[in-house]
Amino acid sequence: MRAILSVSDKTGLVDFARGLEELGFELCSTGGTKKALTEAGISVRSVSDLTGFPEILDGRVKTLHPAVHGGILARRNLTAHVAELEQNKMGFIDLVAVNLYPFRATVAKPEVGLDEALENIDIGGPTMIRAAAKNFPDVLVVVDPADYESLLEQLRRGEVRGEERKKLAQKAFQHVAAYDTAIAQYLRRGEEGFADEMTIALRKRYDLRYGENPHQEAVFYVEEVAGESVSGISSARQLWGKELSFNNILDSDAAWSAATDFEAPAVSVIKHTNPCGLASHQNLAEAYRRALSGDTVSAFGGIVALNRPVDFATAEEIAKTFYEVIIAPDYEEKALDLLKQKRDLRILAMGSQVSGSGKEALSALDFRRVSGGLLVQTSDSLPEGALSLRTVTEREPTEEELKDLLFAWKAVKHVKSNAIVLVKDSMILGMGAGQPNRVTSVRIALEKAGERSQGSVVGSDAFFPFPDGVELAAKGGATAIIQPGGSVRDEEVIATANKYKVAMVFTGVRHFRH
Repeated sequence: MRAILSVSDKTGLVDFARGLEELGFELCSTGGTKKALTEAGISVRSVSDLTGFPEILDGRVKTLHPAVHGGILARRNLTAHVAELEQNKMGFIDLVAVNLYPFRATVAKPEVGLDEALENIDIGGPTMIRAAAKNFPDVLVVVDPADYESLLEQLRRGEVRGEERKKLAQKAFQHVAAYDTAIAQYLRRGEEGFADEMTIALRKRYDLRYGENPHQEAVFYVEEVAGESVSGISSARQLWGKELSFNNILDSDAAWSAATDFEAPAVSVIKHTNPCGLASHQNLAEAYRRALSGDTVSAFGGIVALNRPVDFATAEEIAKTFYEVIIAPDYEEKALDLLKQKRDLRILAMGSQVSGSGKEALSALDFRRVSGGLLVQTSDSLPEGALSLRTVTEREPTEEELKDLLFAWKAVKHVKSNAIVLVKDSMILGMGAGQPNRVTSVRIALEKAGERSQGSVVGSDAFFPFPDGVELAAKGGATAIIQPGGSVRDEEVIATANKYKVAMVFTGVRHFRH
């Protein structure tokens, strides 16, 4: 029996090779893998001994040879294949253990150039993997060091069953597919538009107990993008609490996105992916209190996210309410100790990700699953300074109103359409989300705000199709409105705002979130 070992990731390599050697395998290798095995005292032949041909072109060509691929691809049950190998003095290759050059790690380095990137595109490795996986009934292929020990155990028992061989082959093809995806992503950098063909590389982070509902199976995958580090909720470190659920992760992502859309200290409280509370204040504990005041009833059992490290004073406030998850860049030691007293609270740390991270997602793609396909769009983010406000009413907003209008415009982006938020002093007072008509969302927001709606401003994710929503908001105490504009009834809407002396600002941009 003969095995070719050629790995970039040398985790577990020596023990695996030693196990194969004890089972009677003749080991063949190249480059750094051969060096590592020789230094460990393991007998290993050079692939050049098999091929009778030296490595050429600075190692670019070493395994691309009939003696290698004939030995891998020959079907043992075909007499003609066996005869051809014998005629050409070639032997079978029964096991291929290969993993590939670290292309993602290479192109993630800020100083890497095209030449270095191209040199880290593996050619021989994927070719051997694909050949072995194609012939998996006869050839074992292993690309993941985590599979070494179980494979050795099966070999020691004398049989690797067909279903296990098939599983290893599937994993091998997926490994190469993810690798090719990384290369394609790197080469598309800077290109505008969408590719005619596209693949997405995903790596399983962990299994989930269930999906949105207990009868649904679920898993959490992390997207791998060449040249980019994992960010957002995918990179969270869990410091405390039981495992996250499917819904925890969804809501945590929404909470973190809302909190980090603000440069100033900000806190979001999320329930079913909607911010029932969102506020900004230079004092983090005060920002939390204001966020909570947006809807103290809905906050119970929700998710709270903060875009600053949690201090003890803020932790004391948070600890008064039951939450499923808390997310922050980090925690003071005393704050963490206090929060850990909440047995059912999950505590996530996001590390050095900074406030205003929404601006950094300009190149990110948003994927939505539909039956039989994916809808793909760029993220709903605009560069700083890209928003052009236009006052369309007789009255200009005051300085304080304008500050709250800009807060409302950021906040409403994170609310499900049709979305309305009432804001005052950089905090949400009331929110209407997901309604089939906008006037109902206005009514719900006013009901949530109650008497606090007096002197508030309104943020609307899309235009008002009729004046009724504006009239209702004005009668409820709102003094200014920010909205995209663009309705065929804009003139009627503006006239209604003027009637109630409400300042209205158009953005020219909408924030639908279905």
